[in-house]
Amino acid sequence: MKKQINFAVIGCGLMGREFACAAARWCQLSRTDIPKPVIVGVCDLNEDARRYFTDNFPTVKYSTTDYHELLAADDIDAVYVALPHVMHKQAYVDIINSGKHMLGEKPFGIDLEANKAIMAAIKTHPEVIVRCSSEFPFFPGAQELIRRVKNGECGQIIEVRSAFCHSSDMDRTKPINWKRKIEVNGEYGCMGDLGLHAEHIPFRMGWIPETVYASLSKIVTERPDGKGGMAPCLTWDNAHLVCKCKDANGEFPLYIDTKRICPGATDSWSIQVDGMDASFRFSADDPNAFWYLEPYGREQAWCRVDIGSRPMIPTVTGSIFQFGFTDSILQMWATFCCEVAGIEVPFGCLRPEETALSHILQTAALISHRENRAVKLSEVK
Repeated sequence: MKKQINFAVIGCGLMGREFACAAARWCQLSRTDIPKPVIVGVCDLNEDARRYFTDNFPTVKYSTTDYHELLAADDIDAVYVALPHVMHKQAYVDIINSGKHMLGEKPFGIDLEANKAIMAAIKTHPEVIVRCSSEFPFFPGAQELIRRVKNGECGQIIEVRSAFCHSSDMDRTKPINWKRKIEVNGEYGCMGDLGLHAEHIPFRMGWIPETVYASLSKIVTERPDGKGGMAPCLTWDNAHLVCKCKDANGEFPLYIDTKRICPGATDSWSIQVDGMDASFRFSADDPNAFWYLEPYGREQAWCRVDIGSRPMIPTVTGSIFQFGFTDSILQMWATFCCEVAGIEVPFGCLRPEETALSHILQTAALISHRENRAVKLSEVK
């Protein structure tokens, strides 16, 4: 029988439910050495949100409005936490200090100072495995891109484009939520909420920005407040970052787009790496496809491979079938459980030090936009 990891869920909303469903599908994994997540505790101020777990998962032993009760429970090994950004600092530090492993939602703090406090707690507890949620790199097409780039098939890199875009805020009648409130979401706006999804692969490939020039947009300035009036939207809707990176072959630009108002993009994550020897791209808009280009002098043509369901961690699903978002969540959770158990994986979950780099980049982006200049990341303290 598989060893199990007893989990608590703090924040029982959309992503908490997705994790619960992934745990229920654990038998889909072909490998038998990966510990199974078992949900034994839930915390949310909303009783109906907790009821989803208690109604569907008989393993739930604790249901509370105070997460400290879960941290005091000896039979809870790890915590998944999905809370608004303003709550990250205190909750994450408390979880880490309790000695429990943690997978937390991005951006690991409302701002740079909050992230520094979380990183300090991690340094104090090296025995605790801490990771940040980021599902999209676990699509087979993304993994194929990662493999080929690691193998050096691109040759000299020309440029890299990575993006995570939505169109949900095209609707001006959509009521304001916490992500539009700077006191809850933070000054980063869309960068804080979406940035790490677009940064995970570039950072892991070692493409570390030296400078950034940012163009930030506030497009919808007010929204219905749900009480018959209007409320100001103070966070950035869209961000376009132009970063300068280096590798062994020289300098190249890294373009990072995070957009809440992007026509036609429901939940669009994409990455493209252009090189002198080969180019690769993948988009969640076409999740079964992997695109590659091998240039022959003046002639080039993109080729599409129907990659199918060939995830990093094998499952019982046949390779001829399509891979989807819920499958990527299962892959991310299996990867996290592997990392907690010390099982080596080819590509790991988003690391705390990568969240720290993201905060430095996004803080530099705020300075860049405010002062209309390229900013060295080394300027951010």
